[in-house]
Amino acid sequence: MAGLSSTFLVGVDYGTLSGRAVVVRASDGAELGSAVHEYAHGVMDRELTAADGRRLPPDWALQSPEDYVDVLRTAVPAALRAAGVDPRDVAGIGTDFTACTMVPTTEDGTPLSALAHLANRPHTWVKLWKHHAAQPQADRINALAHERGEPWIDRYGGLISSEWEFAKGLQLLEEDREVYDATAHWVEAADWIVWQLCGRYVRNACTAGYKGIYQDGSYPSEEFLAGLNPDFAGFVRDKLAGDIGQLGHPAGTLTARAAAWTGLPEGIAVAVGNVDAHVTVPAADAVEPGQMVAIMGTSTCHVMNGDTLAEVPGMCGVVRGGIVEGYWGYEAGQSGVGDVFGWFVQNAVPPAYVDEAHERGVSVHRLLTEKAAGQQVGEHGLVALDWLSGNRSVLVDHELSGLVLGLTLTTRPEDVYRALLEATAFGTRVIVEAFEDAGVPVTELVVAGGLLKNSVLMQIYSDVTRLPLSTIVSDQGPALGSAIHAAVAAGLYPDVRAAARAMGNRRVAAYTPDEDAALRYDALFAEYGALHDYFGRGGNDVMHRLKKMRRDVVSGRAASRGTDTAGRAEPDTAGRADTDLAERQVR
Repeated sequence: MAGLSSTFLVGVDYGTLSGRAVVVRASDGAELGSAVHEYAHGVMDRELTAADGRRLPPDWALQSPEDYVDVLRTAVPAALRAAGVDPRDVAGIGTDFTACTMVPTTEDGTPLSALAHLANRPHTWVKLWKHHAAQPQADRINALAHERGEPWIDRYGGLISSEWEFAKGLQLLEEDREVYDATAHWVEAADWIVWQLCGRYVRNACTAGYKGIYQDGSYPSEEFLAGLNPDFAGFVRDKLAGDIGQLGHPAGTLTARAAAWTGLPEGIAVAVGNVDAHVTVPAADAVEPGQMVAIMGTSTCHVMNGDTLAEVPGMCGVVRGGIVEGYWGYEAGQSGVGDVFGWFVQNAVPPAYVDEAHERGVSVHRLLTEKAAGQQVGEHGLVALDWLSGNRSVLVDHELSGLVLGLTLTTRPEDVYRALLEATAFGTRVIVEAFEDAGVPVTELVVAGGLLKNSVLMQIYSDVTRLPLSTIVSDQGPALGSAIHAAVAAGLYPDVRAAARAMGNRRVAAYTPDEDAALRYDALFAEYGALHDYFGRGGNDVMHRLKKMRRDVVSGRAASRGTDTAGRAEPDTAGRADTDLAERQVR
């Protein structure tokens, strides 16, 4: 390891609301400095931009690509200063991104939202991972795939998500043909930011496989795509063309322009892009089969390596080399976890609780957690469904919605809060059991992400799943994982597994199941399962009907105000904003 103690890497993690850069020592993964940059535009899910004020339809979630470049301009130089290292000693940079987050670009990679004549068209902006407005297109993709017996559909648990490349691309075609035709490349943000760093467009094997239906060297056929829409037949040829880069390999070297942004030396290695969840696996040194890594934040992504190929119902995908070369990489997930807790705190907590938290100098989340911690399992008399952002696995249906059952006039906020914590744990248990039933055993649950700091939540997860729960040592798992991949791309380690052993770490069995609590949770989980199947597997379609009712009402109101269902202004009202839009905040 001679020389590695004075060699450094930069990892950049692009999250939902901000980007974080970390400077890491190559010899042991020590994190020497970090910095965060909050996106100026945040998530645009109600209106296009604060300046534009154009209202967006339900289930949209957009971002600005300029925010991503600002992370390179601000967070990377700040992290270098915080670390106190000489930039000349940095050997490489790696990045990771939320997925599936899509950027429509011109031939040279310019985002369409940067073009003045298209900037007022919502479809030119980045579609964030939680843009769920393409559910009707996803439904048609799934139906046609099963009708035709497409072999790739089983690699995704039998269902393609509305969050992914093809559903969002089909929505673009059918809702704004002009923007679709102007799109030369339909680019994962993970690959777009690497393109900005090294000047070369390389599609990473992770997102291509999990989000782009790239299996065994090919995408879905033109015949299949034409069956969805005749004008969609050339989607792969016209919009997805690009080399596939393997994880841990170099995509290229840092350009002079990117070096000026970041303060890093021109010519250092730029690693192939990656996904925030998958890149975290080596940061936790959890690359072996059976170690399921749950990256818990606004949503949760469950990823795990396996020796063999299996078909797991409702999984997000299985891809050869999708996490680490040489293994089959499995993915599943929950669309809302931290977002669910955040929704409750922001919308359903009485002022007295907010005042108490303020007086004690703690967050409302911590106050509710403390109040809920002393309860016995089942004491609150509630069971909830954690689908406030739809269901990613195992039902793969973003038309589903949340539910809390058992409310009475004596129910307190901490009761509902604990029920929501438990509901997300039940959702993870459904995923674990689906893998085990398919012959892919889960022996250890490894948690990364901001939510691992909640010890009450972690114990609930261990009790509910009956698994030993390990926790990542790093507070910045994705960024560290990106730095680990940069170390491999720079030639400092032979492969990701070797780099993970040296630079990654976890606290093994930080939480273990309490048998009494686990038995009580078995009974409560049975009730969750009954509701899960009743509302999620066709027993009662009320959630879908309510979503459609809301869409119809909002779309009708938008039409009456001069806005079509894609959020574009009609010609006779172009440039006019409703008076109440100025009062809305872009989140």
